[in-house]
Amino acid sequence: MDITDIATPDFVEVDAGKRLGKIRSIFEREKPRGIVVTEDGVYAGVIGEKQLVRSRMEDDTKASVVMKSAPRIDRHEDVREAARMLVEGDTKIAPVYEGEKLYGIVTGDAILEAVIENLDAISVDDIYTEDVVTVGEKSHVGQAINRLREHGVSRLPVVDEDDTLEGILTTHDIIDFVVRDADRQGRGDRRGDIDRMLDLPVYDLMSAPVITAQPGELVREVVERMFENDVSGLVVTPTDSDAAVSGIVTKTDVLRALTFTEERQMDVQITNIDLLETLSRENIVEDITQVVDKYQQMQVHHAHVRFHEHKEKLRGTPLIQCQIRLRTSHGQVAGSGEGYGSEHAFHVALDKLERNVLEVKGVNADERYRGQLVRKLGEL
Repeated sequence: MDITDIATPDFVEVDAGKRLGKIRSIFEREKPRGIVVTEDGVYAGVIGEKQLVRSRMEDDTKASVVMKSAPRIDRHEDVREAARMLVEGDTKIAPVYEGEKLYGIVTGDAILEAVIENLDAISVDDIYTEDVVTVGEKSHVGQAINRLREHGVSRLPVVDEDDTLEGILTTHDIIDFVVRDADRQGRGDRRGDIDRMLDLPVYDLMSAPVITAQPGELVREVVERMFENDVSGLVVTPTDSDAAVSGIVTKTDVLRALTFTEERQMDVQITNIDLLETLSRENIVEDITQVVDKYQQMQVHHAHVRFHEHKEKLRGTPLIQCQIRLRTSHGQVAGSGEGYGSEHAFHVALDKLERNVLEVKGVNADERYRGQLVRKLGEL
């Protein structure tokens, strides 16, 4: 199955010189999944909600400063490969080309809508993220924004002092509040208003009650729930409690699952691949394979390597955080670390991963869910 009928020529396009204030208004008015930025009529990048919330730039800042690159996808590309490119590009939207001509866009939502009938082969337990980042309900909005930036996430479960789930705060909630407040305050110097916003308690902006999922539910069911409620992720709660937080399941997790294959070689996704400098995909696969080979009973089904750039720099080289997560026949194994430059960060994380891999013992492989998934996705 390819994306010929999934890609759409209907998209919002702005010039690279467009002011951020106008772009924020577009998000509020038209609620697009993303915006394509062009410069002199030529594709230059995309802007999503994540780029806007991470930027504390003034409304007069140009779009070119905030836009990010997104992979160019051929209109006839395989749906699995398109999903992989969106995940690795850390974007929800990408330009679609027919030859050398910009045809339109493809979004993660469009891909999920097209394959939703095939998502009853896996459960939430197979794909959700357990290492969840939360925020206290009494924390300030400014603290929440810093946490969103630091961890590279788009949603934070809000908990009380007893870690009981009280609500959820997303990048959309913050953007919606900022735009609404800007309209109410009118034009002029709003620096004092911004400071006031950042000092508000998270409780004032969070959404409640929280839409949740449970580990045993089918992925198809939770994706339908996301579409019905116009959200991109759900908090995962234990089967016996709806007040505790077990993790997060997002549309990106589902897109990543679409890339699983029956091939024997390791299936690797790299998020923020544009941060790679001296490293290559081949280097990463080879190094992870060497680590895994030290524990030969382990079969790796899927590897996810994620890079995140911090603002701190050393002689011009940015501080990078690297997270490596393996889904194996012996469960999930992970390692993370930081370093100046992607190569340094990757090898710090790799060392941690190796220690964790060698500690894995006595876990029986369970291939059933993967076999079901591959058979279903084979029909695409």
